[in-house]
Amino acid sequence: MNKFILPAAIVAALCAPTAFAQSAGDTYRPDLQVGEGNGFVAGSVGRTDGGTAGRFGTGDFNVFESRDGRKTGYGLVGGYRWKVAQNFGLGVEGGYTDLGNLVVRNAFRDDDVNQRQDTNALRGWQVGGNARLNVTPEWYLGARGGYFRASDNNVEYYNSVGQNLGLDSGRRDGRNSWYAGIGTGWNATDNFSVGVHYDYYRAKSGDVRDPASGVTFEGPKRSTALLGLTAEYAF
Repeated sequence: MNKFILPAAIVAALCAPTAFAQSAGDTYRPDLQVGEGNGFVAGSVGRTDGGTAGRFGTGDFNVFESRDGRKTGYGLVGGYRWKVAQNFGLGVEGGYTDLGNLVVRNAFRDDDVNQRQDTNALRGWQVGGNARLNVTPEWYLGARGGYFRASDNNVEYYNSVGQNLGLDSGRRDGRNSWYAGIGTGWNATDNFSVGVHYDYYRAKSGDVRDPASGVTFEGPKRSTALLGLTAEYAF
């Protein structure tokens, strides 16, 4: 049941009544009229819950718990948002997210910062919708969600005694899934804002095939969360 709570909350936020908090006045981009819009770019960086192709995360992020495999993740998106009410904006976005292939401390050592070849942590392209409610001119609440095309899961599978099963993974099919997130932050100016956001990526690892029998079956699920700082610049 819990896995349905977050997407339901995102849908509710994206479809929130524009009459909410009308008493706050013209708090969302006062320089724009209702119906007008603007492009934006946004980036986020933070810590993942440790889910990788080898260890399938659960998305149960706990900021008070240390977990082996937790790494630095980041995301970059661009989009367009319309002012649909005096305090509410609704838009579309698209971009790319990497959920754990970076090891920042390696910048000061001889190891590579990007561990993609070693960890194969979840990453992929996304496209969806986003919403922003300016409770006050300085304070916003945000939500986002949509389609996520996960990276493949090109790993080897073994049985309980360590024998390689010879299964083919890393296939194109079976990798379509979704993402959703919520956040809050500070509007430093009409064009620039910073905040804290939690994004959940519910992903599939791709179909797995048994070359001996030709049977194809669905691979394991991968679900990874990113809790991080987000900055957005609106044009």
